Amino acid sequence: MQQVRSDERVELLRGVWLFERCTKAELAAIARMATPVTVETGHVLATEGTPGHEFVVVVEGTASALSRGQEIGQVGPGSFFGELALLDGGPRTATVRALTPMLTLVLDRSAFDELLEQAIPSVGRRMLVTLAERIRSERLRSERLHARRLSLPSE
Repeated sequence: MQQVRSDERVELLRGVWLFERCTKAELAAIARMATPVTVETGHVLATEGTPGHEFVVVVEGTASALSRGQEIGQVGPGSFFGELALLDGGPRTATVRALTPMLTLVLDRSAFDELLEQAIPSVGRRMLVTLAERIRSERLRSERLHARRLSLPSE
């Protein structure tokens, strides 16, 4: 498997919704903290229900995401998981198991916290704005769906 160049790391992170408002310099700082990790077929990268401590971006290879033992999807190059673990360390919502050999970029929560607190606090502000937009969008979508249900004729 190949190594991940600095510019490739930045481009991969640019595709992560949580970082969509970050500048190129901020993305480069985050990318410097990401560690390339090679994963063997069958290795479990995340276990449903356990606390999350890292964020993973898939560079090469494919993994299966399972919830309650059922496959809910696959993650491949450019995909990512664990982004919310960077914020709250909450429980994983799925188990992720490598289907093929993989190359990933792993961002540890403690190093990310240090970056936000000391090096580039503006990243945290940008992430908050992005989260607020996502929450607002989901709330509006939910309200529209609820309104449609109320307007359906009852049987």
